[in-house]
Parts: sequence; structure tokens; C-alpha cells
Amino acid sequence: MSARAGGPRRDTPSPAGPSQDAPGPDPAAPRRAPITLHDLVLLAALAVVFGFLYWALVQLWGWLQVAMGPFGDLAQNALAGGWMVVAPLAVYIVRKPGVGIVVEIIAAIVEVVFLASPVGPMLLLVGLIQGVGAELPFALTRYRRYGWGVFLASGISAALFNLVLGMVRFGWAGQDFFALRVGLQFASGILLCGLLAKLIGDALLRTGVLDNYAIGRAQRSAARRGR
Repeated sequence: MSARAGGPRRDTPSPAGPSQDAPGPDPAAPRRAPITLHDLVLLAALAVVFGFLYWALVQLWGWLQVAMGPFGDLAQNALAGGWMVVAPLAVYIVRKPGVGIVVEIIAAIVEVVFLASPVGPMLLLVGLIQGVGAELPFALTRYRRYGWGVFLASGISAALFNLVLGMVRFGWAGQDFFALRVGLQFASGILLCGLLAKLIGDALLRTGVLDNYAIGRAQRSAARRGR
């Protein structure tokens, strides 16, 4: 700057220290811990277990198609939520961005590579879309809320994403019983994806096996605040 009297004066920059105008990190801003090897091992285990469960659900789908007779094509919609449950469960336990998507894709890989899923490699795209749909409501809360309402929204969002994919792939919108298909899809998403994920997570938490994960730390923190 220039002096107001006595002529111009040239300032010399300080040889050390950051500029006063440069924005620094906000010490009050919460910092999310990076994903750990401990988390990755759990996610891999969840993906493998649910990959096998998803394959078993495919077998049930075939039996349900026969049992439903003329409505057999709707069996996949009645079971749809069961193929998406691991995504909200993983988010609930680990509480890091992207884990629901990743675990759904790995579960799909298990189905395709090790269990010879009849859907084939297309299942990887299906897993991606389902994972995005299921994780979206948690992302909108910035991974800070894990009440029943968020899991309800997760089931609805996952069902919607899956429904749109089916409309594109199979032309569901122009087929008979479309309204019934939509109703079954959303009911399954809510019950077998969103709400079931929270029930499973809470049941595992009560056993103590999740004490060293984000869900366990959050429970201890809430207990301390409640004292």
C-alpha cells in the first residue's frame, strides 16, 4: 500500500509465513475419517455373504413365479428389495460415502463370477444403479442421520431407481398390471431393503460385533451425551 504522506513507500513481502489473505482450514468444521482396512474387510465380508443370499433369492424368484401363476412376471418386483438390502446396511455400519454403492457392485461380482448368475455382466450395472438409489437419502443428510425415516426413504429411492431401470430394459410401463407392479416394487423396497437393513444393523449392533465400527462409536457417543 502507499503512505498517505511523505511520498510512496514500497512494502517488502515477509520472507516467512503464509499470506494473511489465504483461507485456511476451518478448525470447527467436522472432518470425516477416511475408510480403514477394518472397514474394507467388513464390506468385503458383507458383499460375499449377500452375494450368496442374492443368488438364493434368485432361486426363490423362480419358485415364486410358478406359484403366482398369471402374475408370475411380478415376482421379481415382490422380491426386488431383497436384492438391494446390503447397500443401506453397509452405509448404516460404516457411515462413509460410496460404501453402499461399492458393496452392491461387489455382491453383483460374486453372483456373476462365482455363482454364474443368469443375468450376466449386466448385473454389475444393476448393482451400481441399485446402490446409488439406496445410498442417495443418506448422502442427502450428509451421512449424519440414521433414523427410521431415512431408511424408509432409502427403500423408496432404491425401488424407484430399480423401477426406472426395469422400464428402460423391459418396457414395464407399457405392460399389463403396471400399477400392481409399481405397488409391489415400492412395498418390497420399503420392507425388504430400507426397513430390513435397519433391523439387521440394530440386531448386529446388540451382539457387540460392530462396537469398533462407526455405528458402535456413534452409539457410545450418544450414551455418553445421555448421562
